Amino acid sequence: LRCSCASGGGLVQPGSSLRLSCAASGVTVDYYAIGWFRQGPGIERERVSCISSSDGTKYYLDSVKGRFTISRDVTKNMVYLQMNSLNPEDTATYYCAADRHSCPPTNHYSMDYWGKGTQVTVSS
Repeated sequence: LRCSCASGGGLVQPGSSLRLSCAASGVTVDYYAIGWFRQGPGIERERVSCISSSDGTKYYLDSVKGRFTISRDVTKNMVYLQMNSLNPEDTATYYCAADRHSCPPTNHYSMDYWGKGTQVTVSS
């Protein structure tokens, strides 16, 4: 089974930071596009960030630009999402997913392989 196993979520106060990790079991991160997505209660799933497999091009949701950073460690087969300056609007379940071809367009979340998400809650 292929699995994008996300971890690192938690309950934090506004302004805090978290780093999410994605263990891409069965998927090599240099051959797949890896994306982070989130979904909160009553809202559509969003593409938070994505890194391409070929040249490492990074994409970000507008609301997280300057606050979130996606990175890839090929030697460890890991992908990370560093989240700084968190606010309550970032509260959601975050998922890591892999695609054999490319990152999906903005406002799309079609990916080949999904794993269990990790909950991020930002509250004062």
